[in-house]
Formats: sequence, C-alpha cells, structure tokens
Amino acid sequence: MTDAANKNHWETVYETKNPNQVSWTQKKPQISLDLINSFKLEKNARIIDIGGGDSNLADFLLEEGYQNITVLDISAKALEKAQKRLGPNASNVTWIEADITEFEPDEAYDLWHDRAAFHFLTKPEHIQKYISTAQNCIKKGMVIGTFSKNGPTKCSGLDILQYDEKSLEALFENGFEKINVIMENHTTPFDTKQNFVFCSFKRQFLIQEF
Repeated sequence: MTDAANKNHWETVYETKNPNQVSWTQKKPQISLDLINSFKLEKNARIIDIGGGDSNLADFLLEEGYQNITVLDISAKALEKAQKRLGPNASNVTWIEADITEFEPDEAYDLWHDRAAFHFLTKPEHIQKYISTAQNCIKKGMVIGTFSKNGPTKCSGLDILQYDEKSLEALFENGFEKINVIMENHTTPFDTKQNFVFCSFKRQFLIQEF
C-alpha cells in the first residue's frame, strides 16, 4: 500500500464508521492512563499520543489536569471527530495531522504514548523511522501497546505485526529501558477479544532540547 493509499484508507474508515463500529474503541483507556501516571509527570509535561485518532485518552488526560497534550494521527477526519467531541476543551490540545513515518517533530516530548499504531508499520524502513523519531524527541519515557503474539494478524483489513515483551524491548533497547509490561484482553464493541501487550520504557540518557 502506498503512503497516499494508506491515508485514504484511514480517512475512509473515520468518515464511514462510528466508534462502536471499530474494534479499537475503548470507553476508558485505563491501562494507558495507569502507565502514563506511573511516570509521575508534572501536569505541564509534554505528552504526545501517536495515532490517537478519536481515542478518549486526551479527554481523560485533560480531566486529570494534564495541560500539554498533543494528538497525532494520519487522518484529518479522526482528529475532527475528537475535536468535536471535546468541544471547547479541544483548544487545550495540539492536533497534528501527519503520518508518523514522515513526522519531523519541532519539540521534545516528556512522554510518548502509542496504543495500536505501531503494529500497523510492516515495512522495515517505516519501523526504523518510527524508532529514530522516538529516540530523538522523547525526554522521559514511552508507553507502547500493540497486538501480542496471541492477538489478531489483521486490523481494519490491513496486515499488522505482532509483538511480545522481548521483541519490543529489543527494538527500543538503544536509549530506553523497559520498566513495565502488561497484557490485556481488550473487549471490542462487537464483544470479541483482542490480546495486547503494553510496555513502558524510561529514557536512559538525556536528549538535547529543541
């Protein structure tokens, strides 16, 4: 799939489907919130949600008092839906429409969160670009959740890559130290189960400020 076709795919998904029609929907992303809060960040810490789409994570982070949240997604429609849902609170979030494999951050982030975006990267060069971007802009830590080895092999009609604790740790070993692992059986809106692996990593060394 070309990059343009990939973007068109996600625009169509968010244009034609409601949250109860896509498997990744969560009413409350509790594991993500727990792992983010485990870093004990200041409320003005910079947090970026990669592939956040119209996830409810930003809503709950705002509710908990976090003041510097960025949501990145390839789909403009997904971001539009999230903004509409948040209403006036949408102005308290920075919204970035971008393909993560082409994203060139102009600031550093204290914490990088990704639930169910990384596993869609199947080309080695895209995976390496993602890792390189994370290495260059994360100051304190990262939370990443992907389909596990017991999870689906496809999502939204697209191939994905499955991971486990060891494979995620190996990919991010340069600059990050694993601190926690949680397995989750996510219940989809269709009442099916998807097994996820979540890993949190702390930064091993400081990066130069932008």
